[in-house]
Formats: sequence, C-alpha cells, structure tokens
Amino acid sequence: MKIIETSRLTLRHIREEDFDAIHSYASSKENTVFMLFGPNDEAATRGFIQWAVKSGAETPVRNYQLAIILKDTNKLIGSCDLHIRDENHAEIGWILHQDYWKQGYGAEAGVALLTLGFDDLGIHRIIARCDAENEGSARLMEKIGMRKEGLFFDARPPHKLSARPFGDELAYAILKEEWEVQKEIAHYNALPCHFNGFIVNVPTLTNNDIYLVCTQKQLGNPEKKHVPGYEFAICKNGEKVGRIGLRIGYGGGEYNSNLYYGGQIGYEVDEAHRGNGYAVEACRLIAPIAKAHGMETLLITNNYTNTASRRVCEKLGAKLVRLARLPEWTDLYKEGQRFSNIYEWNI
Repeated sequence: MKIIETSRLTLRHIREEDFDAIHSYASSKENTVFMLFGPNDEAATRGFIQWAVKSGAETPVRNYQLAIILKDTNKLIGSCDLHIRDENHAEIGWILHQDYWKQGYGAEAGVALLTLGFDDLGIHRIIARCDAENEGSARLMEKIGMRKEGLFFDARPPHKLSARPFGDELAYAILKEEWEVQKEIAHYNALPCHFNGFIVNVPTLTNNDIYLVCTQKQLGNPEKKHVPGYEFAICKNGEKVGRIGLRIGYGGGEYNSNLYYGGQIGYEVDEAHRGNGYAVEACRLIAPIAKAHGMETLLITNNYTNTASRRVCEKLGAKLVRLARLPEWTDLYKEGQRFSNIYEWNI
C-alpha cells in the first residue's frame, strides 16, 4: 500500500521499530481508558506490533494497521486501522497519544481512513464504534461525517473507570454515497459567489409571455448561516400565476449544506396555470440575477416522485447529479420526504 499523506500527517504500516512510541500510549491507563485493550505490558505491545506487521504483509491486506506520523517532526503520535470485514463492509478506529488530543489529528486521520476505504478500496459501508461515555471519539466520528446509528446497552466490556460489569456502545456509520455527497457539497460550497447587497432596483424580468416582479428581499442570517434571497411573483396579463425564489450563495445552515438539499431556486405555479411551461420560463428569467452575484451554477432539487418538477429541470438542460438520501435534520425529512433529486444547472 502506498503511504497516505494528509496536510499534517503521514500514515504508514506499523513497523517493529515503532515499539517505544506505541508502548508509550498503549501502556498508559489514561490513554487507554476507553479502549478494548490496555494498559499493555511490553509483551502485549510486542504481540500487537507483530500481528500488525504480519497483517500489513498479507495479500490482499485485510487489516490496515497504520502508524500516525507527524510530518514536520517524523514523530509517531498514534495509530489507526481499517478492518475489511467483506468486500462491502469495513470498520475503522484510532488512538492518539494524549499529548496530541484536541488538535484535529484524529479527524485528519479519520478522513484519510475513509478516503482509503471508499476511494481506494471501493468499500460500500464503513462503521466505527466507541464506549458511550467516550464523548471525544463520538464527536470525532460526527466531525468526519459519520451518522450515529445506535446506542447498544451492555454491548462491550466496561471502560477502565467504570464500576459496571458491562459498558454501553455507540455505533456510527457512513455509506460510500454519503461520502460522495460530502465531496459534492464541498465542491459546490467552493464555487464563486459575491453578495455586497441586493440589486437596488430590480427590473421587471420578461420574455414577452410572462414577467417576474420582485416582491421581497430577504437578508441572510450569518449566525445561522442563512443566505440572502429574492422572491418574485410570476405574472401573466396582470395576474399572478405563481412564485419563484432565488437564494444567493452556497452552503447555508448549521451543517453548511442546506442549499445542497434545498437548492438555490424554488418555484411554484398555481394549479390553474400549470402545464404551460411557466416554471421553465421563470427559471430562465431569474438566471441573470444569480449571474449578477457571480453565480454560474445553481442547484434545483425536487422530490423524486414530482415528475412535473423533474421535467422542468430536464427542459432547462440541468444535469441530474444524484438521488440523495435526506439527512434527518432537514426540513424536507421532517415533512416526510426521504429522498431528493439534486440537479445542477449551469447558467
């Protein structure tokens, strides 16, 4: 296996000469309080290293036991692992010397393990587990995008400060699809956009069939990461036939991914006026407003059962990025929707 490089770390197979560094944390009760092993005596640490070296020499490798090395000092500060259960499933874990806690090294190594599992090995689902009282490990799993799937009572030995005969266990997981979504969100959130205020006098936008009238400008909320937006009435012959909204920006919300699932454009045509292509025309009319704020790509999302909205996206020439599983925190999920089509429209 090639050596894994991150911004601050090198991950490589564990070697026999790593004994002193590994034993320095594996023999510490404070460092291993939530681990299923330890504190180790020298024989236990040597036995682990021998097993790790043997595992790394197998073809194919099923247990990746990797040393975590600081790039700038070449110091071994911990280890991490990826265990392939079968061709579709794997489990990851990590331990850092306590001198290097709360510096982001664990999350950096965790992302590297997910990259190895999903991008290099093609794993479908990766899990991780920890003692239910290990708050730091649980936060780390959430930070790298894993979902909490369950709390299992009396599922493991007790941690080393517990008087109970058994310990509770938290289980986290992430699917390859969710990993790909994370990368897509990062891509869209990095796209150019500028907002130095609303267009003062928004002109009436028309194509001589319908026209859009700006009815509201909504300021964003930086604390809640809500982006600003425009609301327009879709009109024809002096009558309002629907509405269309445009959000300026990418990301949004507590998880910085609201607009991936909700889109920059939302439209609704009154029932009596549907089937006339007004939503498609309105989207095209609103595009110059987005361009005025430096946006060249817009996301439009819809329920996969909403064939009318899907046809709008297809007529615009938008590309279907994926059918995405909605996270539980989204408003759409709370309203009962479970999946959403994500369309990319290059304007």
